Amino acid sequence: MNPEFLLDFELALRGTRVFVTGHTGFTGGWLVSWLKRVGCDVAGLALAPATEPSLFAAANVADGIVSTIGDIRDLATVRDAIARHRPQVIIHLAAQPLVSKSFADPIETFATNALGTAHVLEAARLTADFRAVVCITTDKVYRDQDWVWGYREQDPLGGKDPYSASKACAELVATSYRATLAERGNGVLIANARGGNIIGGGDWSADRIVPDFVRAVTSRQPISLRNPGAVRPWQHVMALVHGYLVLAARLLSGDSSAADNWNFGPTDDAARTVQDLVERLSASWTRPEITYAPGSFPETRFLHLDSTKARSLLGWAPPLSFADTIELTAGWYRDFVANSAEAAQITLRQVECYRNALRNHAHR
Repeated sequence: MNPEFLLDFELALRGTRVFVTGHTGFTGGWLVSWLKRVGCDVAGLALAPATEPSLFAAANVADGIVSTIGDIRDLATVRDAIARHRPQVIIHLAAQPLVSKSFADPIETFATNALGTAHVLEAARLTADFRAVVCITTDKVYRDQDWVWGYREQDPLGGKDPYSASKACAELVATSYRATLAERGNGVLIANARGGNIIGGGDWSADRIVPDFVRAVTSRQPISLRNPGAVRPWQHVMALVHGYLVLAARLLSGDSSAADNWNFGPTDDAARTVQDLVERLSASWTRPEITYAPGSFPETRFLHLDSTKARSLLGWAPPLSFADTIELTAGWYRDFVANSAEAAQITLRQVECYRNALRNHAHR
């Protein structure tokens, strides 16, 4: 790629060795696709894809990278994979990401999300030439206050369900490494990135509203909404990936002030109910029959992040509106259903669409 077409944070990342944990997952697939487009030397460590189909397989995410299938709960596996690649930066996505599964298997959830994070950071601080880690957590790390305003980075952590609690534990692990252990190693800079309720093409996870919508449309079966009035800060997966890359670039530059906690959430107008999301997706694609049923596990009624800090200090400004996010998401699945063999091209077209929107936004 011609460097003149790269954004500033992409130029900072171009040619660097980037290690992605969780590269076989939904967010990982979009992240790796973007990193390859920028010209990074990418390696990944993750379990095999958890769904069939998966973005990883459908979009040929493994092409052009070093892909290792392994478990971050095993320290030796993590150390070996990182030592082989000798990355300059890690973006740590690997996690047990489902609230429903955390109730079914809390031990796996805590082991993966908390201890797995410790394994990644332990290997990172002891690897030569290593400079930065971006640890991805979630908006659910905050203690549920049932507030109508956004949570800020200094608000207390919590988590009643095993998933939320395990990710809050991961934050504490990262904070400990940042405050006391990094300096006893290579001085790696560590940041926590909090975001959530991402939507976009290629997600087939269980108990998530967009994959449930897609399954309902393609199978011509009803979609059951368990909490239609719940308000969530919906944003496209590329908006979060954009935030992770901006933060990684800042850390790679040696900016120690970026080694902190960061919220990456949409503006207030993107905080919509589950019902509204389904109605907008229906208008952009096909409307399935909608039914209502009580959920099998408790959920937060209102959840919203205040991302003023990232917007002000990192210059992170996602260019997509809620309507853009819906259209990209529905469009990806619509095109995939029409021709699944084109998944890689569909994904790259949308990455370019987002990057073009960023360039246009920057030139205003």
